[in-house]
Amino acid sequence: MEAYLDNSATTRVTESVRDVVVRTMTEDYGNPSSKHKKGVEAEHYMKDAREKIAKTLKVSEKEIFFTSGGTESDNWAILGAAAANKRRGMHLITTAVEHAAVLMPMHALEEQGFRVTYLPVDSRGRIRLSDLENALCEETILVSIMFVNNEVGTIEPVAEAGRLIKQKNPAALFHVDAVQAYGKYPIYPKRMGIDLLSVSGHKLHGPKGSGFLYVGEKVKLQPLILGGGQQKGMRSGTDNVPGAAGLAQAVTDAFATMEQDHERMLFLKNRLMKGLSELQDVILHSEESENSAAHIVSASFVGVRSEVLLHALEDRGIYVSAGSACSSNKKQTASTVLREMHLPPSQLESTLRFSFSRFTTEEEIDYTLEALRELLPMLRRFQRH
Repeated sequence: MEAYLDNSATTRVTESVRDVVVRTMTEDYGNPSSKHKKGVEAEHYMKDAREKIAKTLKVSEKEIFFTSGGTESDNWAILGAAAANKRRGMHLITTAVEHAAVLMPMHALEEQGFRVTYLPVDSRGRIRLSDLENALCEETILVSIMFVNNEVGTIEPVAEAGRLIKQKNPAALFHVDAVQAYGKYPIYPKRMGIDLLSVSGHKLHGPKGSGFLYVGEKVKLQPLILGGGQQKGMRSGTDNVPGAAGLAQAVTDAFATMEQDHERMLFLKNRLMKGLSELQDVILHSEESENSAAHIVSASFVGVRSEVLLHALEDRGIYVSAGSACSSNKKQTASTVLREMHLPPSQLESTLRFSFSRFTTEEEIDYTLEALRELLPMLRRFQRH
């Protein structure tokens, strides 16, 4: 049996997404910038995708810009907003547990003279609104807070943060990395005070290399990619029609069954957490509450290094993660997220992430728990020697 429990790293595309991607690569393959029939057909796909996505956010299709994925969207939101608004102030706010696609641009801006405040988190990875309020000042031009933490699943108080930002400094822009949240939770930027929103297609059964950035109509944002002037000159480069069309199909599918999928994944999460809690020396870092995403479970298996357990599970056909997949090619170091949650070394070096999708089954959860019951005692004996 195979159990794929690494859906926060990537998801498999659905048949409907595959079909539209193939069609736009083999039949309706025109360049949307071309003036002939093939180009017009391709442009229709772009327009339709923009409209479908905008509808889910209750925003204008003019506020949707297609990108290559979450990393580009995050980079563009942060670097573009900083460049366009730096005359008004040089202060930025983010959290200490953001994805590298947010933290690295922030570090780069610090080297350019910007001042960045990194909000601390509690033992569950959640920020305190009082810290945000204290950090906000007249010089603040951008606040960036993720919706769902990609490693432990914590849901940040985004709506409350948006209200607070607009009350204390209405001119400050609010960016939300919604890569792990969009398609799983209702998100309405206008109501939540969100000016910029990043999304990645392959986290919700869309194609890799697809994504978008929502940019509020009144937001000043400097382009990062210059060239032929596509997407109103904001993001040049030949439009990725298969990516946009595939993303739009994935979005349509996700929103059609979002509530049912959420309930199902919550059931699977609770089943896995109950089983893990019954195992010796297993520490759960995700919660069974409304403040934690239904599709992510983080746990430490004290006495077994995460890489060792990951590969032992892989040998059984079970696929999980030892942290953010985007950092997997780097030398293994303790997760920034887990360090900021002040976990002891024994937990830092033994944490795995399990993540689900609408296709995850109860049998996969039970198979994984059965494997862990067999593997943990054996691996602990081996590592003690």
